[in-house]
Amino acid sequence: MNYRHAFHAGNHADVLKHLVLSRLIALLSRKEAPFAYLDSHAGVGLYDLLGPQASRTDEWRDGIARLWQGEAPALADDYLAVLQALNPNGALRYYPGSPELARQLSRAQERLVLNEKHPEDGRLLKDNMSGDRRVTVRLGEGWHIPRALLPAPEKRALFLIDPPFEQSDELERCVVALEEAIGRMRQTVVAIWYPIKSLAQLRRFYQDLEKSGAPKLLRAELYVHAPNDAGRLSGSGLAIANPPWGLEEELRELLPWLAGVLAQSEGGWRLDWLIDEAPSPAPVAPAVPGKAKAKGKGGKAPR
Repeated sequence: MNYRHAFHAGNHADVLKHLVLSRLIALLSRKEAPFAYLDSHAGVGLYDLLGPQASRTDEWRDGIARLWQGEAPALADDYLAVLQALNPNGALRYYPGSPELARQLSRAQERLVLNEKHPEDGRLLKDNMSGDRRVTVRLGEGWHIPRALLPAPEKRALFLIDPPFEQSDELERCVVALEEAIGRMRQTVVAIWYPIKSLAQLRRFYQDLEKSGAPKLLRAELYVHAPNDAGRLSGSGLAIANPPWGLEEELRELLPWLAGVLAQSEGGWRLDWLIDEAPSPAPVAPAVPGKAKAKGKGGKAPR
């Protein structure tokens, strides 16, 4: 994809990723015990949607802008509350990256370790996170996080893997990072964000995930166009190892709503288990994904 994230802040992929992240934090916070939040490719943490980079693409106008003034389910309240705090005058301008979202939604007992490889982005991330003693910013290779930071002393961890996908092998490296994280601390909640562009490449990715050895692995995908191999960003997904109890039910409410709000041509969604700890006779998700219309038919899930 070859991008600095500031060009794409607040787009449909960010909305999916950050809304799910907000629910992961909320569900983990139901237990009193603290958890560590680890972010492999953190970016700068905070974005100006009217700045020169975001304004060049204006992708946020078909993303977070569609949610900003509309009605939303209660499950989106935490996510939208962070946005409202950043934009108190009611005009949407500033958008939180995953570090800022995690910083604002996590509790006082949590510890956050944010990694960013790009030197300039790392400096901006440090500036944006300054003043919060819970936050540590690392400047280095994000793929080293599992070996460097797991097992966590908190005994619970939420690990977001969100690379820029500039290299052709990054889907494979995501699986390796998942395997290392689970191998070092089996109960780690690992969330891998990935773009939906090449269906052939995704099929290999799914197969690799199924062989990862994760105790459980939930797949959640959102499509704003019908997925194909045309090379455009048709949507995005999250592969979530060890999802906290209740997340699947919440996503069954959120994904159809997001597909309806964010669809650009043919929208749709998929939610199923790549690794199910206790398989049931009936499939966990419908064989045909939920559909939503923008101007055409509902989107099809990649097969």
